[in-house]
Amino acid sequence: MEINSLFNVTGKVVVVTGGSRGIGEMITAGFLANGAKVYISARKAPPLMEKAKELSERYNAECIAIPCDLSTLEGMDYFTQQITEKENGIDFLINNAGAAWGEPLEDFSETGWDKVMDLNVKSIFFLTQKLKSLLKTNATIDDPSRVINIGSIDGLNVPAFETYSYSTSKAAVHHLTRVLANKLVKEDILVNAIAPGPYPSAMLGSAVNSDYSFIAEANPRKRVGTPEDIAGLAIFLCSRAGAYTVGETITSDGGLVKTAGHKLG
Repeated sequence: MEINSLFNVTGKVVVVTGGSRGIGEMITAGFLANGAKVYISARKAPPLMEKAKELSERYNAECIAIPCDLSTLEGMDYFTQQITEKENGIDFLINNAGAAWGEPLEDFSETGWDKVMDLNVKSIFFLTQKLKSLLKTNATIDDPSRVINIGSIDGLNVPAFETYSYSTSKAAVHHLTRVLANKLVKEDILVNAIAPGPYPSAMLGSAVNSDYSFIAEANPRKRVGTPEDIAGLAIFLCSRAGAYTVGETITSDGGLVKTAGHKLG
């Protein structure tokens, strides 16, 4: 019952897609700070490599960069091959890589639809499929492996912006989480989702010109999310403390979804 046992992730091998910035970086930092080895991915190799070096030095831990495009099956195959060559098994898969697209309904493009759905939904399914054997290697009934899919409160609420494919994709992520949880729990792999609200990120920042003040004011907690908020929740889900939580979509949004009378936009 001691806290160091309940939330211990020391020595675990973690994969965080899109782990070099935003929420992905926050989750990566949380695992590194607590003794895990973390593999991170992104499309742009130079900033990814630099971020892995920076995080490794900051937390005196091993952060390994694998540049690839996870919106394609070829990219997923390459990523899986790289992990398989380096590890006999992994403990946690954090499906965080994502994209957004905003256009008026009348002009919304097929490009904007497909780009978002491919990265936000297709990659979660096929990457989980491809990494399942590595997740099974270390999985036991007492210490199951974990998959966390990063959804969004935009998949629960009607979004404030015209991001039709994004909100649809995140609703799909939440339901896919339940479907995968039902299948994989039998193999001691637990699948859950986190639906973040507003956190500082390139994606949200571009929509609000990096001014989060009005978003913070509209939030019941009167602030946006912090690295501790999202990393702590991810560590809970992956630790002994979260080993009986299956198929859930947990909001991390300061109360936006569940508190009546609060809505962005």
